[in-house]
Amino acid sequence: MSKKMNKTPQTEPLQIDGQQLSLEDVIGVARRGRPVELCPEARRQVAHCRSWVDQVAADRSLVVYGLNTGFGSLSEVYVPSEFSATLMYNLIVSHACGVGPALPEEVVRASMLIRANTLARGHSGIRPETLETLLAMLNRGVHPIIPEIGSLGASGDLAPLSHMVLVLARDPQGAEEPSGEAHYRGQLLSGAEAMRRAGLQRVVLQAKEGLALNNGTAVSTALAGLALYDAEHILLQAEIALALSLEALRGVPDALDERIHRLRNQPGQIASAAHVRRLLQGSDLVGSAARVQDAYSLRCAPQVLGAARDALAFVRQVLERELNAVTDNPILFPELERPNKALSGGNFHAQPVALAADFLSIAIAEIGSIAERRIFRLLTRQLSDGLPPMLVQDSGLNAGLMIPQYVAAALVSENKTLAHPDSLDSIPTCEEQEDHVSMSANAARHARQVVWNVARVVAIELLCAAQAVDLRLAGLPGARLGQGTAAAQRAVRQRVRFLEQDRFLQPDIENLAGMVQRGELLREVEAALEPPA
Repeated sequence: MSKKMNKTPQTEPLQIDGQQLSLEDVIGVARRGRPVELCPEARRQVAHCRSWVDQVAADRSLVVYGLNTGFGSLSEVYVPSEFSATLMYNLIVSHACGVGPALPEEVVRASMLIRANTLARGHSGIRPETLETLLAMLNRGVHPIIPEIGSLGASGDLAPLSHMVLVLARDPQGAEEPSGEAHYRGQLLSGAEAMRRAGLQRVVLQAKEGLALNNGTAVSTALAGLALYDAEHILLQAEIALALSLEALRGVPDALDERIHRLRNQPGQIASAAHVRRLLQGSDLVGSAARVQDAYSLRCAPQVLGAARDALAFVRQVLERELNAVTDNPILFPELERPNKALSGGNFHAQPVALAADFLSIAIAEIGSIAERRIFRLLTRQLSDGLPPMLVQDSGLNAGLMIPQYVAAALVSENKTLAHPDSLDSIPTCEEQEDHVSMSANAARHARQVVWNVARVVAIELLCAAQAVDLRLAGLPGARLGQGTAAAQRAVRQRVRFLEQDRFLQPDIENLAGMVQRGELLREVEAALEPPA
């Protein structure tokens, strides 16, 4: 599932201020290398907030969590200001203990951007120069190695974000290591060496800075946001695959009638049915069979895919709010008319992200589930309206597309396990101080895997539906496909040839899955369609 950044960046920098970051902005930075800079007003706000932190460190009259205390259940332990730098460095070194494979580069970049955007709100107490070092790492391509497992999504993504910060942070005693690891220009290096080659100075963290950098939901939000963006495009292409299957099976068009869907009042359902109608406009095959109604995988597809549309719209709302949220602790309010301008709370608790990621997994898993049923129908002689078994001539001698359906079934079955809600789980930590956790990072990682799986289920439906359409048209000379489905058929055939006899099919599946993941099918079909009324 690893994706590399497109090496042709957008040249206009994205200015961040902590309040206007969109999911599309994240995609531009994470996947296309768009540069990022801190807007001037945000820099002033960050500096203003930092000035109060410096006052606390200088006068020692206040005890403020995270500035001059221990962490978690050790919050009652006072730490004098002369040890602030050591306290912050110890926090990062001790917390950078994640395990497992490294997160993909695009996830690391998205996490760095989201964390920087949070800090740009000016309520976290970081110095502007520390924040700008993080942005410089992003712009120059220093990508910390972040193991994917270790966050509970409660005090934020502590372990993974600490791996990010370890590359940036320098030991106040002068030691170069540990510095973690980072990719820089295609090479895996120590964090210190990557920063040196990029021409960047590592930072000795001061009071509050370590906590500001590692105490938030950036990694969970990055994982969930990238998965959501892909899921939105996969859903639209699943509707294209559905339309192609309707052509192959000569589906009954009444189930798509706008009047039916308007009576349901569900916006996603209305939109899904409208999209499929638009794809099928001009078809000679749909409605040509002597059937009153179809099986649910065809007839109820707008209801199922429409519900997924609505679910993904909700997930987008949650995640775009989280992109612009202050999620560390304590949160600083320089305008408060009291000596202690820090308020301790729980914005680091990632329950909104966890629930959204679980909802995303469930919704996208259902897209794969109903698609697999259509694949089965296309291949089954008793259900396929006269198509040859396994969609191949000389079946028996040839197995045809029998086993791709097995693969789709395996993916769908795995999704049932992956989509079990992680947010229902909680394991208390830190001497019961952190006695309820969200498991948002697990939820988001699983959502990303479900999305990957469903892209392949949709690819298998396209493989089977295109084969079935060719077989159907061979028996109906002169019959036309719909405007959108004809474009979809062309797109598939440009990448995968008709199956005359058994051949190696794994490259075909991955070829079509890549087309779906990159959104190429959607773009090619949309280019062939009339603009919607």
